[in-house]
Amino acid sequence: MSDPAFPRWIAIVAVRLAATAGALFGVVLLARAGTLAPRLLGIAIVLSALWMIATVPRALAHRWRSPK
Repeated sequence: MSDPAFPRWIAIVAVRLAATAGALFGVVLLARAGTLAPRLLGIAIVLSALWMIATVPRALAHRWRSPK
C-alpha cells in the first residue's frame, strides 16, 4: 500500500459520494417543500451538488497528475 494513488482515489470517490448525498438531500427537500423558500434552497443544493460531481474530482485528478 505504498502507492500514493490509492489514497487519492479514495479521496475522489469520497467527494463523489458526498456530492451524491447532497444531491439526494436536495431532491428530498424539494419533494417535501411546501413553500417557495425551501424549494429554492433544494434547487440550489441540487445544482451545487451536480456541479461538485462534475468538476471537483476532475480538478483533484488534474492537481495530482504526475509530471511526465
